[in-house]
Amino acid sequence: MDAPVEQILYEVKKTIVGQDALLERLLIGLLARGHILVEGVPGLAKTLAVKALAGAIGGQFHRVQFTPDLVPADIVGTRVYHQRSGEFEVSLGPVFTNLLLADEINRAPAKVQSALLEVMQEQQVTIGRETHKVPRPFLVMATQNPIESEGTYQLPEAQVDRFMMKVLVGYPSATEEFVIVERAISPDPMTQAVVDPDRLIEMQAQVDDVYVDPALIEYSVRLATATREPASVGLGGLTRYVDFGASPRASINLILAARALAYIRGRDYVVPQDVTELALDVLRHRLVLTYEALSDDVTADTILTQVLGALPVPDAPMRKAAV
Repeated sequence: MDAPVEQILYEVKKTIVGQDALLERLLIGLLARGHILVEGVPGLAKTLAVKALAGAIGGQFHRVQFTPDLVPADIVGTRVYHQRSGEFEVSLGPVFTNLLLADEINRAPAKVQSALLEVMQEQQVTIGRETHKVPRPFLVMATQNPIESEGTYQLPEAQVDRFMMKVLVGYPSATEEFVIVERAISPDPMTQAVVDPDRLIEMQAQVDDVYVDPALIEYSVRLATATREPASVGLGGLTRYVDFGASPRASINLILAARALAYIRGRDYVVPQDVTELALDVLRHRLVLTYEALSDDVTADTILTQVLGALPVPDAPMRKAAV
C-alpha cells in the first residue's frame, strides 16, 4: 500500500470503526475523481467517515441536509443585490469545498438534485453569466435512506449515472459495535492532516499512470454490454427484468476505479480482481429494472452476480511489457 494512503487510512480509523469497504471506496473516489452514492440506515457513521477523511487530507468539508423545501441556490449559490453599491455580488454555495456530503439526497425535489449535475460532471458552477470552478480535489458523497419512502423523490437516472459507485453500508459486527460504544464515551481523537490537497492532486496524477491491459478494458465493455443484452452471455431469462442496462459511463468508471484500487494496493498495474471486486459497486445503480423484477424480488446485484459468473475473466498478462 502506498505510504500516504496508509497514513490517511490510519488517521481515519482513529475515528471510524470497521467500514473498511466504505473507506476504501471513498479513497477510490478521491483518487479517481469520482463521486460516491452511499445507501444505509441511519447511525452507521457515514457522515463521520467523510468528515474524518476531509481532516486527514487537510481539505474543506461541507454538509448539506437535503429537505423538500431546499432550492438550487441553497446548493450552488446565488447573486445578491447590494442596495448601497447598486451592484450584484455572487454568494458561493456549499458545493465550493473539497468534500461535500449531500445527506439524504433523495429528500429534495428533482430541481435541487439536478443542481448538482454540472458541478459533479464539470467541477464548475454557473451563476448568472459567470462560471466558477470548485476547489480541487472535489468529491461528492451522497447518502440515501433505504427504509423510508415517504417524503422522498427518486433520483433522476441522469444524476445517478454521475456517481462512480453506489456503496451499500451494513450494520457493524458485535465486536465492532462494542468498540464504537467504547469510543463514543471517550474523548474524541483529533484527526491530523497527513497530506494536503496539493499532494492528493499529485497522487491522482500517479493513478493516471497505472497501467491497464487492453484485455481488461475489453472485459469491462463486455460486462456493461451484457447488462443491456443478457442473452448475449446465455442469460436470456434475465431480459424480462432489465429495462435499461449500464451506460458506457459504467465501463469507463469501472476502469478508472480499478486503477485507483490498484494504486491503493501498491501496484502500478491493474489485475482482474481489481475490476471484479468493484463491479457491483460501479454497476448496480446503473441498471433500470422492470416492475417484474420488483415483483419477483430480483435486485440489480442478483442480475450482476449472474452476469459476472457467465463472463470469463481475462488471464492475459496484466503488466506493461518492459521497454
